[in-house]
This record gives sequence, C-alpha cells and structure tokens, in this order.
Amino acid sequence: MSEEILSVTDLTKRFGGFTALDAVNVSLSNRERLGLIGPNGSGKTTLINCISGALFNEQGSVRFKGQEITGLKASKRANLGIVRSFQIPRPFRSMSIIGNLLIPMEYAASDRGERGALRDQAMEFLELVGLQDRADENSSNLTQIDLRRLELARALSAKPSLLLSDESMAGLSSSEVDEILDILLALNERGVAVIMIEHIMRAVMKFSERIVVLDAGKIIADGSPDEIVANPDVERAYLGE
Repeated sequence: MSEEILSVTDLTKRFGGFTALDAVNVSLSNRERLGLIGPNGSGKTTLINCISGALFNEQGSVRFKGQEITGLKASKRANLGIVRSFQIPRPFRSMSIIGNLLIPMEYAASDRGERGALRDQAMEFLELVGLQDRADENSSNLTQIDLRRLELARALSAKPSLLLSDESMAGLSSSEVDEILDILLALNERGVAVIMIEHIMRAVMKFSERIVVLDAGKIIADGSPDEIVANPDVERAYLGE
C-alpha cells in the first residue's frame, strides 16, 4: 500500500448558519488519482479550498505528509507542495507564456534552495503541455484550451506533490478534454498525486483510481469507479428518488 500523503479528519466548514462541510474524512495515498464529484452545492470546492488554505475550517484537521497544516496560510501550503489549478485561468497577460512559469518557479526555487537553470526547467514543463514552441509569445494570445494547458504548466512549475484540479475541462470539446486528461495523467506519472473535481463523468471515470462523492456536505460514497457507478446512493444524489 502506498504511503498516505493527505489526511482530512472530521473537517467541518460553516458559512454563518449553513454547514457546507459536515465532519468530512478523506485520505489520499502518494501518487493516487482521486476524483471528487457531487451535485452542485455539495461542498466539493469548499473542501478543496480548505485543503489548499484558501478557507479555514472551524473543526477537524488537515495533515499533509504527516504534518498538521490546519491554520497554515495558502502560501505556506503551496511551499509544502499543495498546488491548485483553477477553472478560470488567470495568467499574467502582460507576460510571455514562459514568464508565467518563471514567477512561481522563482518563488519555489528560492524558498526550497533549488536555484539553477529555471528557464530550462520551464521549457520542460511547457513541452509536457505542448506549448514549448510558443514559449516567448504573449499569454494574451492563447485560446481557451491553451490557457488550460498553461494553467497546468504553472501548477507543475511550483513542483507540487499534490495537485488540486478544479474543473480544468469545463467548457472544452471532447477532443480537448482528452488532451487535458493526457496532461493530468502525465503529471501523475511524474509522481504528483491529483484530486480532480470534474462534472464530465467520462473524464472522471477514465482518470480516477478512486472516487469520493459529496452530497450536502457529507461523503456518501468512496470507492472504485465501478463501485461508484453501481451505488444507489450516488444515483439518488444525482437523479433524485
């Protein structure tokens, strides 16, 4: 069994009188590919925000690589190796494509003592997502699919151990979804564990080794893709009684 990299225990998050997450427990093994699904408003993004440090939970704990990180700022969690990609990419549009990678790389390299040929490393990441031939172009010229590629390259440039991918394929065509899937699988092969939130079930089923299902802030299922598809609780959550 692979070593555990993430442990979320009894995590509870409230917004006023509304409980968005209710004593949620999730674990993730090193290099594991986990799909996180559920109806709209089920708490998926809130959970990702609590893991990344964008939000702080009122109760419960988050441990990463055996270290308690509850209460740490997002920047500190990123430095430890937790990196998030967003549904709507927001690159530095006044900068080149490769410049968008060098910013997080400078931060990560400086903080971790990994100075060196950053541009060479950045080109390696751009090659992984198919943007190496456009490295010096301005990022404002990119199409939607290429913006998603750049978003994943920026995430990789921060040298994560865990990537939190929040709807990286939303609005893409079927062939573009396959392209992003290939990139995520390539990242995973490099040793990066991935938690993927996605509404495109074909993509979730193809990518995930395990799937966790949230509904109304609680986990209602946790198992292999085949087990999730056959689970009546999951069917009821999506389709109703």
